[in-house]
Amino acid sequence: MPRSLRIEFPGAFYHVMARGNRRETIFHDDDDRRFFLATLSEACGMTGWRVHAWVLMGNHYHLFIETPEANLVAGMSWLQNTVTRRYNVRHMAWGRLFGDRYKAVLVEGADPYHYQTLADYIHLNPVRARLVLPKKGQSILDYPWSSVAGGWALPPGKRPKWLAAEEGLERFDLPDTVAGRRRMVERLDRRAVEE
Repeated sequence: MPRSLRIEFPGAFYHVMARGNRRETIFHDDDDRRFFLATLSEACGMTGWRVHAWVLMGNHYHLFIETPEANLVAGMSWLQNTVTRRYNVRHMAWGRLFGDRYKAVLVEGADPYHYQTLADYIHLNPVRARLVLPKKGQSILDYPWSSVAGGWALPPGKRPKWLAAEEGLERFDLPDTVAGRRRMVERLDRRAVEE
């Protein structure tokens, strides 16, 4: 059966996910994670993508991407191929890093409810995977490989330029201030306890 066509248009929002080949680990250490984020930064620079949320897990990742141009396929092709080549050089490996074709679900990113639901889903992934244990006093900030600790909780000058954290906070009716960012983390921590 042929692959289904990707729907691409300017201003589209996507939930993008990819898993390691045979569900194997794609991030062995923090250097792998930094390499991935640096490559994502390059992809955003080439494509104009705005990343609203992200999380890196052991064998997969999630991205919440807005594409100002209709270029998801070209950008993802470059991103995944480049990450694979760099991974293989670093680990002296060969072959595919990612399993099946990445998933890209078109979402209603302009709608506050859908935006909030997807951002929370992505940010709470480490809780569902038991990498953050809120009932033992851990915070979502204790997981450094998501856009909470890696952007939303940081002052604007310390965030990646491609991360749309200020807009994300606005979608939760929170200002991009110390107090607003703290309220966002506290809200996520409460949700983490509920989950």
